[in-house]
Amino acid sequence: MNDEEMLKGCMANEERAQKHLFDRYSRVMTGVCMRYADRYEEAQDMVQNGFIKVFKKINTFSGTGSLEGWIRKIMVNTALDYLRSNKNYRFNLQVEEVDYKLEKKEHTESQLQADFLLELINELPIGYKTVFNLYAIEGYTHKEIGEKLDISENTSKSQYSRARSLLQKKLEKIGYDINFG
Repeated sequence: MNDEEMLKGCMANEERAQKHLFDRYSRVMTGVCMRYADRYEEAQDMVQNGFIKVFKKINTFSGTGSLEGWIRKIMVNTALDYLRSNKNYRFNLQVEEVDYKLEKKEHTESQLQADFLLELINELPIGYKTVFNLYAIEGYTHKEIGEKLDISENTSKSQYSRARSLLQKKLEKIGYDINFG
């Protein structure tokens, strides 16, 4: 099934086309959601909810830009909705908990690659991790992040600064000197 057939099938609510779209993009979107989730199961919930939205809104896809980019945007917004629904629990973290979450681990130089950095990012407290992902990886401005997470622009800047500082601290503890700018 080519992309055009798949898209038309999804717009016609055909189960076969929807399965094809899900199979094609679910792994990538799980990776996107893992950047915002604490656990794999949580990311899976985000992906499921995201694909429900994709199938409900597929008729609004204009065809300009990539379908993957359109789906990614829905997944990020779904992940943010999930985090927002748990905001009071997730974004209020005491300093003592940050130290606990950043326990020292021994790593060899060969492990300092994208997967390793992602692992370090995932060890950050959820508020720091979310803002870091949105700003450094997704490219949102602090103003946009504030609007999406229902926090102030300054809170976004502060969370990003703290996330960056914690990542640098963690890397220095294991002997790496990387500046996240």
